[in-house]
This record gives sequence, C-alpha cells and structure tokens, in this order.
Amino acid sequence: MKSWLLVIAALAGAPAPAQQNWPAALQQLFQRGVEAQKQGRLEEAEKAFLDVLAKGGDAAFVHNNLGLVYQQRGEHRKAIAEFREALRQDPGYAQPQALLGASLLATGRVQEALAALRPAEKRLPDDPLVLLTLARALSRSGDPEGAVGKLRRLRRLFPEEPEYAYLLGQAYLELSARYFRRIRSVDPDSARFHQVIGENYFLEGRYDRAIPALKRAVRADPHLPGLHLMLARSYLKLGRRKEALRELEAELRVMPASALARAMKDRLAQAGRSAPK
Repeated sequence: MKSWLLVIAALAGAPAPAQQNWPAALQQLFQRGVEAQKQGRLEEAEKAFLDVLAKGGDAAFVHNNLGLVYQQRGEHRKAIAEFREALRQDPGYAQPQALLGASLLATGRVQEALAALRPAEKRLPDDPLVLLTLARALSRSGDPEGAVGKLRRLRRLFPEEPEYAYLLGQAYLELSARYFRRIRSVDPDSARFHQVIGENYFLEGRYDRAIPALKRAVRADPHLPGLHLMLARSYLKLGRRKEALRELEAELRVMPASALARAMKDRLAQAGRSAPK
C-alpha cells in the first residue's frame, strides 16, 4: 500500500535535533535500523532500534520507528505502547498519532482510534494513511457518510490510485444499503423501495420478476425519474417491444430531456419502420 511506503520514506528524512547531538556511532546504528526497516528486514530493524534506546538514544522518533516495526509485524499491543511513549515525549509529533490510531483500530478499539486519528488529521490533512484509517474507523463506528467523505478526499488527492477508487465505490454501496434499510423500515411500500427491488431483479437477469416490482414503484410514484426507463429495458429483454415503447413515451413525459430514453425510442421506431410488412 502506498501509504505505508510514504510513512517509511519519511523515516529517512533529515535528522531530528536530538539525533544531531548523538555520537556518530549511535547515529549510524539508528540509520542501519531505518534502512533495514525500509527493506523489510524487521527483526534487524527492531534490534537496531532497541540497541539505540539501550545506548542512550531515548527519543520520540526512535519509539515511533520501533512502533512501526511492531505494527508491520501485526504486534499491535507492542506498537501502541511505543507510539504512546513517542507522544509522551513529544505531544506534537503527528506521525505516531496517526500510527497509534491504526493499531488501535486493528485491535478493535474503534472509539480510541477515532480519538487518536482526529487530531492526526488536523496535523496531516493530506496524509493517505490518516485518511484511509479514519475512513475505516468511521465505517466501523456506524458513520458511513463520514467514511465516504474521507475516501472522496483521498480520491481527489490521489486520482491515479485504483485502490482508493475501489474503496470509495464500496463505501457508496454500504451507504446505499444503509439508506435502503431505512426506507424499508419507514415506508416499505414506497416507490424507491420497489424500485431497488426491481433493479436488483433486473441485474440478476430475472426480468419477469423485475417488471411487477417496477410497476408497484410506478403506482406509488408515477413521476419518479428512471422507473419507466427501467421498465422499458426489462420489456426489451423479454422481446416485448410494444410495452417497451409505451414505457419510453411515459419516461419522456416525466423527463423530456432524457437522452437515453429518446435514443431508445428512436431506435425502436426505426426498427419498426424497417421491419418486413
């Protein structure tokens, strides 16, 4: 995942002020740990960071790197302890704040994760790890609208990343399902409820079942855009061109500017004129 790569790349940035005051040997030991971590040699990185701490390099960024090693190995309880120590030493340090949220979420502590991630977002508003983890935490807390908002921001920031587009699509599906359940509980005979049922039958190829559901939707609200169009498509799948044409005309009365309904009607009319007499 690119967000992990961004986090690890940040570890090899300019030395922190505390590191600049270290002896050369301690600085080299820490850098060996960073390079091992970047190359996935996590046991070697862990040993290097523990040696740095044991030899007097007790600094927030060392605990942060060590916590990330544990997080990458799935040892989230150890990671949480290291990130919290990093924040105790430097409360304004944004990176362990974000990583803490990720490990808290991985251990099922959703509300604690949100409490860690919200201040992290203020400090790192464009960080993919923060936004992605916050979206997951919001979804698990029962706030799919909030999750969609974070994923939309990720999509705008990284339009070339297909994973974020996929996750946004999944979040929209979750949100749609949530509202559908709400519609069903509030008004199970609403046009929208029957429309969704009909559309699902259509997608399954069960056109004979889609038509009655869509007709119920039309009876509930004959002016809801798209209903007659979906009925027309269902009739066409069954070869019932006359009924399809009737529904397209009804759709155009509801939505005169519907280019799709107009094009379908014109094709049907043209096919009717060219059919053998």
